[in-house]
Amino acid sequence: MEVITYKCPNCGGDLTFDPASGKYKCEYCLSSFTQEEAERANPKAAEALNGEDDAAGAQEASDAQKESSTEETKGETEQGEAVVYTCPNCGAEIVTDATTAATYCFYCHNPVVLSGRLSGEYMPDFVLPFKISKEQAIEKFLSFARKKRFIPKDFFEKNQVQKMTGVYFPYWIYGGDFETDYMARGRKVRVWQTGDVEYKETSIYDVRREGEVRVDGLSRNALNKADRDLIECVQPYRLEEMQPFSMGYLSGFQAEKRDIEQAQIAPELKKELETMARGAMRNEANEYLSLEQEKMKLSPKREDWRYVLFPVWTLTYPGKDGKVYYYAMNGQTGTINGDFPFERKKALLTSVVSALFVLIFMLVGGYFS
Repeated sequence: MEVITYKCPNCGGDLTFDPASGKYKCEYCLSSFTQEEAERANPKAAEALNGEDDAAGAQEASDAQKESSTEETKGETEQGEAVVYTCPNCGAEIVTDATTAATYCFYCHNPVVLSGRLSGEYMPDFVLPFKISKEQAIEKFLSFARKKRFIPKDFFEKNQVQKMTGVYFPYWIYGGDFETDYMARGRKVRVWQTGDVEYKETSIYDVRREGEVRVDGLSRNALNKADRDLIECVQPYRLEEMQPFSMGYLSGFQAEKRDIEQAQIAPELKKELETMARGAMRNEANEYLSLEQEKMKLSPKREDWRYVLFPVWTLTYPGKDGKVYYYAMNGQTGTINGDFPFERKKALLTSVVSALFVLIFMLVGGYFS
C-alpha cells in the first residue's frame, strides 16, 4: 500500500489543507496552492487516485510489499487489526488500524495518506472539506463549554484542548425518485343539529393516492467503531458543498475508511424513506379525519448511493471520575455534541457560599430592622 505525502513545490515542506482558505498551505515557507496546483506538484497522489500506476510502479510496489511483509505481519499479529507502514519522510513506522486512511507520523509529524485504503471500490465519491480550522474549532468549543457550570478547571487547559483532532468519517448518502401507490381507509364525520337533537354521521371511504417522491440526502455513518449517536448528532451538513473526492483534502487530517456496506444499512434507510413517503401521501389526503389500514408500495425509478467523507472535529477528556468524555463538532457548521464533566466539589462550594451569603443577608437585615 502506497503512503502519500503532499510536498510544497517551493521548499519541499509538508502541504496541508487549510479550511479557512480552501487551499493547501505550507507551514514552512507559507506558500499556498489550489487543489490543481497541489496535485500537479504531487503526481503520485493523482496516480493513486486515478489508478494510473504503470507496470514499473506496480512492480516497485510489489517489491516494497515483499520487503515489508514481515513487519506488516508482525503488526497484525501483535495488534490484531493493526498494520505497520513506513513514513516516506523519516522512515519511522506508522501503526494504523484496519480503517485508518489518513494520519500523522508520530515522530516527524508528517501528514500521510494511505492511498490503498481509499482506492478502487473504497474510493469515496465526494468529500465535504473542513470549513472550520483547528484554531476556530477550539475557540468555538471553549466558548460553548464556558456557558456550562461546574466544569473542572483543567478542562480548559491549553494542552487539553490542543488534543482536538480533525477526522473525516465515512458516510453513505441515499436518495432517488420513487413512484408511490398509497391505499387506506379514510374516515369522515359530519355533525349537525336539528332542534334539540344532535346527529353524527360517520362515512368510511377507500382512499388511494398515487404520485412521485424525490428524496436526497438520507445519510448513515459507515464506520462500525464510530460513536454513532455522537457524530450523527452534529448533523445536518450542507450537502450542496460536496466536492469530488481528492486525497489532498485529507492532508493534515485523519480519515477513516468505511467498513459498513450498502446492504447493511439499506433496510434502515428504506424504512425511513417509506415513513417520509407515507407522510407526503397523508398530506395529499388531508380531507379525512383519520386514515387507517394503510398500505403503500414504493417503486424506484432512480436510486442513488454516494460514498462521502464528512468532516468532524473530535476531542476526548479523561474525567477525574474515571469516565472518558467524548466530544464532536461539525467541521462545516460548528454544531457541537457531547456530555460535559461535572465537578461536585465546585458545585458544593458554590452552594455553601450562596447559603452563607443568604444567611448573612438575613442576619444583617434582621439586625437593622
